[in-house]
Amino acid sequence: MDSSIYVSELVKPVLACFHDQDSRVRYYACEALYNIVKVTRGSVLPFFNDIFDGLSKLAADPDQNVKNGTELLDRLIKDIVTESSCFDLVAFIPLLRERIYTKNPFARQFVVSWIGVLDAVPDINMLVLLPEILDGLFQILGDSSQEIRKMCQGVLAEFLTGIQKSKSGVNYAGMANILIIHSQNPDDLISYTAIIWLNEFVLRANRAMLPFVSGVLNAILPNLTTNDIETKTKRSVVEAAEKLNSSLMNLINEVDDNPTPTLGISPENTPEKDVGKEVTEKLDSGEAKVTESEEIDRVFHLGSTLISLSALQLDVASVIDVLCRMVNHKDFQTRIASLKWFCHLLNRVPKKTFRNMDQVFPVLISTLADEKQSDEALLLGLQALAEISSSFAGQQLTFASSLGENQMVSMASGGNTDSTSSISNSQQQTSDTRSVSPNVYFKKFMVSLVSLFKEDRHLLEIRGPFIIRHLCLLLNSEDIFRSLAEILGEETDIKFTCMMVQTLNMILLTSTELFELRTQLKDLSTKESCSLFCCLYQSWCASPVATIALCYLSQNYRHAADLMLNFGDLEITVDFLNEIDKLIQLLESPIFAYLRLSLLDMDNNQDLVKSLYGLLMLLPQSEAFELLRCRLKCIPHYNQPSATHGSSESSVPDSRQAVRNIDFDELLHQFLEVQARHKEARRKHTGFLVKK
Repeated sequence: MDSSIYVSELVKPVLACFHDQDSRVRYYACEALYNIVKVTRGSVLPFFNDIFDGLSKLAADPDQNVKNGTELLDRLIKDIVTESSCFDLVAFIPLLRERIYTKNPFARQFVVSWIGVLDAVPDINMLVLLPEILDGLFQILGDSSQEIRKMCQGVLAEFLTGIQKSKSGVNYAGMANILIIHSQNPDDLISYTAIIWLNEFVLRANRAMLPFVSGVLNAILPNLTTNDIETKTKRSVVEAAEKLNSSLMNLINEVDDNPTPTLGISPENTPEKDVGKEVTEKLDSGEAKVTESEEIDRVFHLGSTLISLSALQLDVASVIDVLCRMVNHKDFQTRIASLKWFCHLLNRVPKKTFRNMDQVFPVLISTLADEKQSDEALLLGLQALAEISSSFAGQQLTFASSLGENQMVSMASGGNTDSTSSISNSQQQTSDTRSVSPNVYFKKFMVSLVSLFKEDRHLLEIRGPFIIRHLCLLLNSEDIFRSLAEILGEETDIKFTCMMVQTLNMILLTSTELFELRTQLKDLSTKESCSLFCCLYQSWCASPVATIALCYLSQNYRHAADLMLNFGDLEITVDFLNEIDKLIQLLESPIFAYLRLSLLDMDNNQDLVKSLYGLLMLLPQSEAFELLRCRLKCIPHYNQPSATHGSSESSVPDSRQAVRNIDFDELLHQFLEVQARHKEARRKHTGFLVKK
């Protein structure tokens, strides 16, 4: 007799007994259903969901006999499902998705065992429906029972192996956000597993993961901390996060800096949408999914529209939002990783990064203000700012701005026939000068740097020389000193200006990074070098000793002697004498070896000797006094010239052709004007303090 026709009448009454309050009834119901299933086999599969629902509850039954009966029935049902070719997985998934969130450890063990069995069946492709249960599996991975955690870990490992072997049917986008959430879990095993999965997704799905880059960075950058690594698992989390971070960096290339393509939607007279943002919205709403084909090219399915992954681009704005938050993170490794990302974006996608520069620039400037910042973080911040200041993308912004103004003028005058050629000529000129001309952000950087030092004088003392020296390696040192001199020339804070000039002067005279700039100022052989000297001189006037040092460096000894004659009218303070002391120490250094050798040529360097004797007369009898006096004693057969004022009559004119174009009388007048203003400012300040 065919028992399958009576399955409904047999199974339903027995299933109702699963919920009976009497444990003996529940046990005998398990035994009865076991016998029914053993006879009818596959005929009970239409009732599988009801049977599974009952067994999942009985697995957590307090009566041990009921549990034993449930285990026997469970093994039999698994055998039948494994050997069946008509199991309805799609109908089962909603129930599995519901039951997977159970908190009972026995029920969790039951659910995980079933997922493992179904995944092992060759005819059942669990990867297709994995997004439905992945979140629940990660919830179970955090169970307090080590046995359940290990069991769930094994199932997840099998799924990951299946993904690695699969060539199709993996919905990466459907699982990415789930993994991003769990990668932030405080449980090290959960976060480690999620990060490992995400890294595999990036390696396999490649550019299909671009819409999720900002979310992944927000999750993993805080995991890069190396502080308080107490366990092996925690160390593994850090290593996995580093690998994923590196994989994401490799994912981004120059294609992402191209104009954003449309998604195959009919064109409208509206601003172009951002592909990354639109795709992310489609993925989250379920309208989009990612599939893989055996060909190299992959595609997105957006409804009925087929989108090549080559059309996908990074949503740079969302990534920058994350980085701007992470750059101020409490952990220094996270800050360093964020700064590396800024440098990476500036190299790979400079145009789109510059569109968000109003957000990026202040954040990077703030990294310089933190005195507790590590040297590595500070160097990365400087590297990013230097890249911003010299990037061709920034020059294009300046060019576009000036071009827009020119076009407006042209249209206003009605002349547009030669617009194409004028644009072409302008582009050619821009291309010719881009390698040497800083962009608009260079000036902003220098102004911000001076403001930073002005607000925090301690930062100038502690980190100022380090910052400026390193910038001279990254950018053109002449541009840096010229720009800083111009900014300081407009500064109204006399004390700060003097302090800043003294710092810059010491850097100029001692840093190996500025050898070429010193050589340029020493020779003054070109019109440009003379222009630089005059530019520096105007701000160097804030510090008389720095001005003398600049004259010594540029071999303008006659002007140094003229300046020295006016030092008697200056206020001689302790700080002033300390600056002279430092200058005398520098005169004994290898940098000024040419100056000391010039003392041998007495006929042509009377002004040099006279200015040095002037320094000697200003000093009290101290160690610096003795040092300079001993040096001057080494001059062979020197007789002080008889002239009592000025040195122009007793000295030989400068033989350098370019120097003859410098108006030293005007420079001396500027120096005296600056010193007069400083003297008046000090007098007013003293009077204010007396009244107070």
